Amino acid sequence: MIELDNTTSLDVNESFLNSIAIPLNNKEIELLIVNKDEMREINKQHRGIDISTDVLSFPYVDMPNTPLGSIVISSWHVQTKAGELGHTNDDEMALLFIHGLLHLLGYDHEIDDGQMREKEKELIEKFKLPKSLIIRTQGK
Repeated sequence: MIELDNTTSLDVNESFLNSIAIPLNNKEIELLIVNKDEMREINKQHRGIDISTDVLSFPYVDMPNTPLGSIVISSWHVQTKAGELGHTNDDEMALLFIHGLLHLLGYDHEIDDGQMREKEKELIEKFKLPKSLIIRTQGK
């Protein structure tokens, strides 16, 4: 399900991420783990924003036998946020993966009426994860 390309030293619990993705989607997902500088360059190149970010999603054209898309996660952001919030790198990686996956599935918290937040919350509770970015920023 997940095709992992990890260019960093961060350990990735691929089987846990697959357990999140498989019930939601039957297509392959490319997961790229990059460092802070690589993430900044990707963000600048694809979104015109010259800063590093935690997670980006790139959906593919929905055609038979094509992957769902790519999720790019910054290892630096995983480690930094996990340390700040006192949870594991695996937990932070899962939170960012869920966020990216929901974007690939068509959710968009910037324009929806809370559907992405609700789906994220449902998955966080199911997998017993700490609060996500959306939930943390909304204070719920």
